[in-house]
Amino acid sequence: MYVMRESTPDMERRIQESPQALSGRRMARAALIVMIAYIASGVLGLVRQAVISATFGAAVEFDAFVAAQRVPELLFNLVAGGALGSAFIPVFSGFLAKHEEERAWRLVGAVVVLLTVGAILLSAVTFAAAPWLVSAILRPADPPEQQALIVDLLRIMLSTVIIFGVSGLLMGILNAYQHFWRPAAALSLYNLGIIFGAVVLAPSMGVYGLAWGTVIGALLHLGIQLPELPRIGARWRPSLDIRTPGVLEVLTLMGPRIVGQGVVQVNFVVITAFTSGMVDGSLAIINNAFILMFTALGIIGQSLGTAVFPSLSTLAAQEDWPGYRRTLSGALRSVLFLAIPASVGLIVLAQPLVALLFERRAWSPEATAGAAWALQFFAVGLVGHALLEILARAFYALHDTWTPVKVGVGTMLVNIALDVVLIRVIGVPGDLARGPFAGLALAMSVATAIEAAALWLILRRRIGGMDGGRVWALVWRTLAAAGVMGLALWALQVALPGVHVLIITALGAALGAAIFFALALALGLEEARAVPAMVLRRLGR
Repeated sequence: MYVMRESTPDMERRIQESPQALSGRRMARAALIVMIAYIASGVLGLVRQAVISATFGAAVEFDAFVAAQRVPELLFNLVAGGALGSAFIPVFSGFLAKHEEERAWRLVGAVVVLLTVGAILLSAVTFAAAPWLVSAILRPADPPEQQALIVDLLRIMLSTVIIFGVSGLLMGILNAYQHFWRPAAALSLYNLGIIFGAVVLAPSMGVYGLAWGTVIGALLHLGIQLPELPRIGARWRPSLDIRTPGVLEVLTLMGPRIVGQGVVQVNFVVITAFTSGMVDGSLAIINNAFILMFTALGIIGQSLGTAVFPSLSTLAAQEDWPGYRRTLSGALRSVLFLAIPASVGLIVLAQPLVALLFERRAWSPEATAGAAWALQFFAVGLVGHALLEILARAFYALHDTWTPVKVGVGTMLVNIALDVVLIRVIGVPGDLARGPFAGLALAMSVATAIEAAALWLILRRRIGGMDGGRVWALVWRTLAAAGVMGLALWALQVALPGVHVLIITALGAALGAAIFFALALALGLEEARAVPAMVLRRLGR
């Protein structure tokens, strides 16, 4: 349990510093801080992928590394990750909102122990079962020597499950205290670890260097957050007492969320398994395409979702439902305003963007064409993914983790069914530039859109509306502005054939942003003024 100071002045100071729901302006400021950190992480993530792609190309070693990563990622998400954060933050924030700090920190002491023990046991079992998992489930069509390589890489990276488990809990604690910078910056350090593995270790160790770089990145992810703990007065002792107030509630909330995370990870496992029967490099290509889409998602959806979640949890704990609806509606409008033009931009600029980032050394023009092909289908689903980042957290703030799970299970089945159908009707088997892996990307995009729509309708009915009139007015005007922007970017590429991809990408991004914001202002979208003003205020500080 935590050791608390008992002096009256100290307790008064702690109460004054206890986290509260953020005002609209402070929420925007917090979202901007996280967004900047996500941009930095996204840039480093793209650098990471560019270095890996240039070193290994769209080939079997890259495929093996991506396949091996799937299992530690799955385990982390089951043990901690979104499951722990979405269950822990509402309970922890509830204690803090009631000024029950001692109970809040006792909860942390118990959860740390349970989390660590669970991660160690699960990793040990997976270590022993790795050969069977790879050959029977993950990559059944790969030759034995490649399966053995995947097993080796998987076992090296299993230690990240334990490290990320503890680090993920720290992220939840710091976010509950409205401390966002270090948790968001942790993602950048993780990418730096992998880059170190690719640049420094891979020349002598091959793809094993990437695996060890992943472990180094996980340690950096944890390390950057530790200095922040003393600043929020965190002092605890480990506890094995499951009767600690809040522990059972966290475990109860985690149960369905674990199932939900499992559902999400099943989709990635299915993609990994389906691509094992395709031309070599298919998994590397679809992975790079997804990372490009996911980078945009992190900047737009995850940053705002991370910033808004503690406030939604606090407002729900205080039963301030008008404030809850107002905060949620503002977050949804903001994410739609940014996600719609980003989706259009990725679709139109996919080819030059992929070529700029990846096409060098071992990464061929054919691989570029394939990744751009897959990215266009992933980009269709960016809006749905971004909405899910907000909507799912809105349910978790209400201590409802079952509804997103039920919807997620249904859409997972839809996703798998679409996978089976679309890989047979989209693309050309054996062609890396136009492979059937694009069907897997489209299936995920369609299923995600269905999931977001279902959660939206359920939540709107539950909380008595989400200011739908303003949201839909924004959607139509944003679509109009983004559509004109997309036509202009397409015309730019037609008018400048053969121009270097750096010029096309940079000019397209600048022109697209200028056209979109100009049209958004002309159409009276208040977000077009609020977003630049927020950035300028922040930069002026």
